[in-house]
Amino acid sequence: MAVLDFKLTSHDCGSCQIRHRAVCARCDTDELAQLEEIKYYRSFEAGQVVIWSGDHMDFLGSVVSGVATLSQTMEDGRTQMLGLLLPSDFVGRPGRERAAYDVTAVTEITMCCFRRKPFEQMMERTPHVAQRLLQMTLDELDAAREWMLILGRKTAREKIASLIAILGRRDASLGLGGPMGDEMAFDLPLTREAMSDYLGLTLETVSRQVSALKKDGLIELEGKRRVRVPSYDALLAETGDDSDGGLMV
Repeated sequence: MAVLDFKLTSHDCGSCQIRHRAVCARCDTDELAQLEEIKYYRSFEAGQVVIWSGDHMDFLGSVVSGVATLSQTMEDGRTQMLGLLLPSDFVGRPGRERAAYDVTAVTEITMCCFRRKPFEQMMERTPHVAQRLLQMTLDELDAAREWMLILGRKTAREKIASLIAILGRRDASLGLGGPMGDEMAFDLPLTREAMSDYLGLTLETVSRQVSALKKDGLIELEGKRRVRVPSYDALLAETGDDSDGGLMV
């Protein structure tokens, strides 16, 4: 793994905001104690590379707070953003010693890390961990398919609405942004420049579409990053998704 400047921090698992969504969600007291013996925390500053593609990974872990990106750089220097890592998302793959993608902190992030070898050994003897990781992997597959749709078929307005809806949905799932279907408010972790890179749009298009959603009353902006969604259902209607399986009308 590349040498990084990081700081170690401490956290209480009992008050962890991702406890019910992380890889340890199904663990009992004894299993949590086993994880406690092999875990540590790392914090990375915005813009800092957590891991480079191809680097040896001596840890696996979950994002506790903040946002990071998954990306892949091609031989000619072009970079494709492949996904966002949000709180509770898992980094690394058991059984794989080298990173498949670049992971870069978009905001300051804190990660709950596990030493890779002991974690892999624990998976073999702890079904709760293996089952939860499988479920998270399937959720990640669904997210990747959702992102393929966003990038491949949606209009600029639908892309912006989808990204805001995804971020709001994740905040709601962590109990931070209010229940879905109602008004919610959360901090947008990405700058408009980052949104343009992530969505394959120009900065001008992102700014224009954000302004249009604001004008139509679908979002409200409070300062530079705070977003208020008066109605999650109304925002969801702008994403172009066919949630009931019927024809879009």
